[in-house]
Amino acid sequence: MNWSRLVPGLNFWILGIGAGLISIHLTLTSRIHFSDLWGTSALFWAASCSLLWDKRSQLKTESGIFPSLLGSSILFLVLAKSSAIYGYDLFLRFSPFISAFGFGLLVSGFKGLKQYWQELLLLSFIVIPPGLLLKLIDFGTLTAKFTAFILWYAGLAVSRQGLDLILPTGKVEVASGCTGAHAILQLLGISLVFLFMFPGTSRKQKILLPLVAVTIAFVTNSLRVALMTMLVAYSNRASFDYWHSGTGSLIFSAIAVAIFGLFCWLTIMRNPPHDPDLSQPE
Repeated sequence: MNWSRLVPGLNFWILGIGAGLISIHLTLTSRIHFSDLWGTSALFWAASCSLLWDKRSQLKTESGIFPSLLGSSILFLVLAKSSAIYGYDLFLRFSPFISAFGFGLLVSGFKGLKQYWQELLLLSFIVIPPGLLLKLIDFGTLTAKFTAFILWYAGLAVSRQGLDLILPTGKVEVASGCTGAHAILQLLGISLVFLFMFPGTSRKQKILLPLVAVTIAFVTNSLRVALMTMLVAYSNRASFDYWHSGTGSLIFSAIAVAIFGLFCWLTIMRNPPHDPDLSQPE
């Protein structure tokens, strides 16, 4: 069933449905004051919209009755669940992927879902909770060890007992919120955005970018933990709270994104991959 023939002004309907789903999700996320989730969601929604816009003329809008009904049912359930959310809900992590999946079924059917694999992959990063990443890799211990090395190299008398960083005047525990799992997932997703935006990257760059993203996120977060440990050592509680859960934590996230963006600009955007087809005469 070709929707473009049956529905007048189909593009406006598609844009309206998509914009409505995005607005509802971002609005609900902003109300729970979870800045990491909102920032990640806004970034991946924007990247997905940009990818769709670039290939808008190539999208096929043909769907059967069954996938259209299934997609409509999924979107209805998303809207119904969204109307009953008043605080943090795990559904907010699944909502973007489920919405995109239902939207793809409604517009393009089962066969057309492969057109949206990049967008679905990006939105699936929102689904992954940082706690799951910590169960796979013990970033807590790694962060504690690397932070202890930073403090030792800075000339401080520091010791480590498990996740505790101990100074003569105080100690800091590297809890789950200080492991940098949020930043790692965020930069890893941003690396995929760059790879999708520049599909001509080499195999080496495809491997290098995710590794650099994880490294930058890990090192930047370790520097933040080292700073907080020093603030505890000097009994500066107000500054500790600022860098731990206040605006300071967002500053380090912005620094990590800026460093990674500079790396991508120097390695990819400034020197785009050479396309051999462009050098051949017609």
